[in-house]
Amino acid sequence: MTHTARRIGRSLALVLPVVLVLSGTLAVARVPWSTSGPESQVLTAASSEKVNVRAKSRAPQDILRDKLLLELQEKDPGVALTHLQREVERRPSLAEHCMSIARSLGRAAVKQYGPTRAQSFSRPVCDTSYASGVAQQTG
Repeated sequence: MTHTARRIGRSLALVLPVVLVLSGTLAVARVPWSTSGPESQVLTAASSEKVNVRAKSRAPQDILRDKLLLELQEKDPGVALTHLQREVERRPSLAEHCMSIARSLGRAAVKQYGPTRAQSFSRPVCDTSYASGVAQQTG
């Protein structure tokens, strides 16, 4: 019995480290950050669905910014600035993002209307950040 137990022990001592090293290598190779190409990423269907759902959710300030930039293109910067001010008053949690959104609107206005016309829409929304965006884009 002792002889059989030793044989099994030796076999495990030789095989087990090889199995552990190979399984660890394969596990690391399957992590998405281990390579840059999407074809080398191996994900199960369930986990990839969860990742896609999370990737689709966007922050409220990003949604507002995109909405206002579209409004700026379809109407004019004045309308977009008015709606920005109303949204910040309606949802105070957006106040910390107001300046960056207004600067984005200013830069987009310069691209669409030119610096002089874009500046004519300037208002004191969010500490005159719109005017700052216009100035950044023209400078």
